[in-house]
Amino acid sequence: MDRSQVSRYTTLDFFARQLVEGFLTGRHRSPFHGFSVEFSDYRQYNAGESTRYIDWHLYGRTDRLYVKQFEEETNLRCQLVVDQSASMLFPLEGQGHPEHPNKLTFAVYAAAVLIELLHRQRDAFGLTLLSDGVDLHTPCRSSTVHQRYLLGQLDALLQPVDGEHHPQRPTSLADALHLTAEQLHRRSLVVLFTDAFVRPDEQEPLFDALRHLRHCKHEVILFHTFDRARELDLDYGSRPYRFVDLETGRSLRLRPSEVAEAYGREMNRLQADLQRRSLQYHVDYVPVDVAQGFHQVILPFLLKRSKA
Repeated sequence: MDRSQVSRYTTLDFFARQLVEGFLTGRHRSPFHGFSVEFSDYRQYNAGESTRYIDWHLYGRTDRLYVKQFEEETNLRCQLVVDQSASMLFPLEGQGHPEHPNKLTFAVYAAAVLIELLHRQRDAFGLTLLSDGVDLHTPCRSSTVHQRYLLGQLDALLQPVDGEHHPQRPTSLADALHLTAEQLHRRSLVVLFTDAFVRPDEQEPLFDALRHLRHCKHEVILFHTFDRARELDLDYGSRPYRFVDLETGRSLRLRPSEVAEAYGREMNRLQADLQRRSLQYHVDYVPVDVAQGFHQVILPFLLKRSKA
C-alpha cells in the first residue's frame, strides 16, 4: 500500500451523524447525558446532589429547582466492513493502483484513510472481511498497535493477483452481514464496501441484512463499488468476448453489443433498487465508479462528512 496516498487526507475530520456510544470523552454526540458540552434539557433537582448546575434564573421564575443537562460527546466506534469476494477484484489490471483502482483496491485505500483519521481523532475502529462468510472480525480499539495490525491486514489484500489463478471467493453477503450485526454489541458506525453483486433471489435477503444493521441502531454507510462502463453498461464494442465469472470460473462467449441494452436495463434497475432501499432504511448510499479513480471519490465524501 502506498501510504503517501493515504496520508494526504489526515488533516480532515470524520464524524458520525447519529448518536454514538463510547467509553471516552471525544467529538461525537452521545445518547447519554452528563455535564460536559452542549445544553440539552432540564430535569428536577434531587435533594443531596451538587447545586453547581441548578438554573437559578429558572428558579426565580418558577420557584422550583431544576438542573441543566448537557449532551456528552464521546468517541466513535467505527466498524469497517470490506467485501473481499472475487468479484471485487474487477478490473484485474486495477489491483493495487489507487489512481485507477479495481473495486477491492478502492475499498482497501478508503478503509486505510478512515483508520488513519479515526486513530488521529482517538476514536475506536475495527475491521471485518467478508466473502462467503466472516473471514476476519476484530473488535473496535483505538491503539497504535491495533491501527498497524489492521493496516497490515488491508495491505495483504493488495497482493498481486494472477489473472488466470485468482482466488475464487464466492459471495454470501447477506449471511455475512447478519453475522456482523450480531457481533457488534454497541452502537457503531458501520462502513460497508461492496459491489453488492448477488443473485436475484439473494437481493431481498441483502436488504434484510441492511435493515438488521439499522434495527441494531448502527449508522450505516454503503460504498457501492462498480465499474460503470464495463460492469453496468457492458461497453465492450461489437467483437466477441469470453466473459469469466471471477467467483465460479464459469465462462460465456458472446457479442456484448447484442445484449448490452437489456443487460444495462437490468443492472441499472438493480442499482436503483439498492439506492431506493438505502434511502428507505436511512443508509448513506455512496455510489463508487472506480473508473473515476480513488481520489475523485473519497475527497468529496470526506469533505461532506467533515465538520467545520
